[in-house]
Amino acid sequence: MKKLALLTILSLLILPLYAQQGTIKESLKVKSKLMGKEIKYSIYLPADYDKTNRRYPVLYLLHGYSDDETGWTQFGQAQEIADKTINNGDAPPMIIVMPDAEVTWYMNTFDNKGRYEDFFTEEFIPYIDANYRTRAKKEFRAVAGLSMGGFGTLLYAAKHPELFAAASALSAAVRTDEEMMAMPEERWENRYATIYGPNLKGKARLTDFYYKNSILKLVETISSEKLKTVRYYIDCGDDDALVTGNMVLHTELMKKGIPHEFRVRDGAHTWTYWRTALPEVLKFTGQSFRR
Repeated sequence: MKKLALLTILSLLILPLYAQQGTIKESLKVKSKLMGKEIKYSIYLPADYDKTNRRYPVLYLLHGYSDDETGWTQFGQAQEIADKTINNGDAPPMIIVMPDAEVTWYMNTFDNKGRYEDFFTEEFIPYIDANYRTRAKKEFRAVAGLSMGGFGTLLYAAKHPELFAAASALSAAVRTDEEMMAMPEERWENRYATIYGPNLKGKARLTDFYYKNSILKLVETISSEKLKTVRYYIDCGDDDALVTGNMVLHTELMKKGIPHEFRVRDGAHTWTYWRTALPEVLKFTGQSFRR
């Protein structure tokens, strides 16, 4: 009896070692005519990708400011978390694509010299669909990201709802007009000048271009019917400086009757926070694919 119990315990300890593992490929490259250069990306392929001919849903997972295509793989433990969530049955097997956006904010620039948004929607998604066994429909495509990537997530979902079934924004860099106007000049020039325009102060920053890419203005102006075609998950820490903008976003979505999941948890703007959020993002995304 003791021997049987010991074998049972050993089998339970050994079993996780044989759990199926997906594959991460880092810093691959795709040529972009719109950007005039090669863009790097990393990709997670589920455990059985090379063993079957099946097609998979896709999650585009976006990094934050000053990070790159390896942020989620090196600091976010994306492979480990995806493996565990999928093996537990909490999410279906999926492809996870992590592109490098440098510090573009996932946008086109005010002078149209940088066209990252166009690259993403017109070149990158078609490239992934053509080169990997994806289920190339809105119903099986989602986007998620942290900080700058959370901003990009909301931007793409609002402006391109025909492309995504779900959008999960973690600590999204959503700022009110008042916050943008009051931003110190040095910070504006370092982070936003190349995107929105240099040497802008106060109310002059609130240009037509700015409003065309303001998450709060997009929610205000886009029809409720269109916004409702995407499922939203929004999560921000209570000690995060960005929580104000996220709470305003939540209020605006409530006013328009847009269904969404909203979380304010204990935490700050850190990888510890985002790693604990990723399993829930994968679950939410998987539920969207299964609808």
